[in-house]
Amino acid sequence: MEMVLSVAIIFTLLASAVILLRYGNRRCKGDMPTSLFTFIAILFTSGLDVGLIMFPLTEFPVYASEAEYGFANPLAIEFGFWGFLVWGFYFLTTFYFVLIEPRVRLFELPLVKLINNLVIIGTCAFTGFLFLSYLPSYIEGITPAMTYGLVALVVLAAVWSSSDVRYVKVLSVASTWLFIALIAAMWMNTGAGVQGLGNTVAGIGEYFTNIHQFVTPISDYHAFYLFWWFSWSIMIGQFVARFSGGLKAWQLCVSMLVVPSIPIAIWFSVLYLHFEQALAIGGLLNLAMVVVGVIFVINSLDSLIRLYTTNLRIEAEKLGPVRYVAFNWTLMFGLVLLFQFTPLKIEWIGLVVIGLYALITMLLWRRRRQLGNLDQTSSSLSTAADKA
Repeated sequence: MEMVLSVAIIFTLLASAVILLRYGNRRCKGDMPTSLFTFIAILFTSGLDVGLIMFPLTEFPVYASEAEYGFANPLAIEFGFWGFLVWGFYFLTTFYFVLIEPRVRLFELPLVKLINNLVIIGTCAFTGFLFLSYLPSYIEGITPAMTYGLVALVVLAAVWSSSDVRYVKVLSVASTWLFIALIAAMWMNTGAGVQGLGNTVAGIGEYFTNIHQFVTPISDYHAFYLFWWFSWSIMIGQFVARFSGGLKAWQLCVSMLVVPSIPIAIWFSVLYLHFEQALAIGGLLNLAMVVVGVIFVINSLDSLIRLYTTNLRIEAEKLGPVRYVAFNWTLMFGLVLLFQFTPLKIEWIGLVVIGLYALITMLLWRRRRQLGNLDQTSSSLSTAADKA
C-alpha cells in the first residue's frame, strides 16, 4: 500500500513540475473569480479541519520520542505533515479543473462521475464520523447525547451553508479571521515576544533541509496523513477552481504552497511554545480552539456537500431550500452514524482516489490531441491579459 502511495506522490510532483515548466505563464481563471485573499481563505478552510487545531499538542510528544522522526525537531515534523509540499496536491487538481477539465469533460463520463461522487459523499461523511469519534477528547466531560447533538448541528450548519455559495465565501473569510485571532490569543498566553516566536518559527527550517524525507511515508502515521491529503485533493481542486482569480500557473502554485503554510507555521510554533514550556491552556482558550475547530469542520463539509449536490444536480435552487436541507442532512448524518459500524479507513478512500488519478491520466493520454492547442492558447491569453 505504501509503495502505491509513494509512486502516486512522485507522479503528482513530476506532473506539477511539467505543468510549471510548460504552462507556467498560463492564467488560471475560474467561473467565479475572487480576490486572492478570498481564494486562499476558501482553500484554507475547506482543505483543513479540526485536526489542525487539536492534533499538534498530542503529536509533539510522539515526534519527540519515536526514532523514525529523529532527523528533525517535532515542530518541523508537524509542519511537514500539514504544510508546504502537501499543498501541491491541491495545486495540481486546481490547475486541472480550471484549464483541462473544461476541454476534455472526463468527469462527465459515467464511470468517472460515479467514482468521483461516491468519493466525495464518502469522504464528507467520514469526516463527520471522525469528528464524532474525537469530540469527547476535545470537550472534557461531554455526554454521548451532547456529542451526537453537536455533530447533528454541525452537519445541519454545513448543509445550510452549502445551499448558497455566498455563505461559503462569508464563512471561509470569517473563520480565517477567527483563526488569526486565535493565534494571537494563544501567542499572548505564552508570554513570548516577537523574538521568542521568531526563534521558534525558525525551527521549521529543519523541514526544508530535510524536505526529501517527507516525499514518501516516514511511518504508518505519516502514510495516514498522505492518504488523507490524496483523498481530499480531487475534491478540493474541483471546488476551489471556480474561485481562481486569474493568476499565472506559477503564481497560483506559489500562492497555494506558501500562503496557507504561513499561518500554519505560526500556529504550530505557538502550540510548540506551549508544549516546550508545559503551559496550561485554560478553559476559555480551549473553548476558543474547539469553536474554531468546529467552524473548520463546517467549512470542510459545506464545500463537499456543495460539490456533490452540484455534480448530481440536486442544488437548493432545484429542490427548494427546505427539501435541500432535509435531504442532505438526513443523508450526511445518517452516513456518519452508519460509519460507526463499518471498518472503512481513509487509506481505502485514498487508494480509490489514486486509482482515479491513474484513470484520468490514461484518458488524458488518449485524448491528448484535445490539449494540443493549450500552449498556443496559453501564450495568447497571457499576453492579452498582461496588456490589459
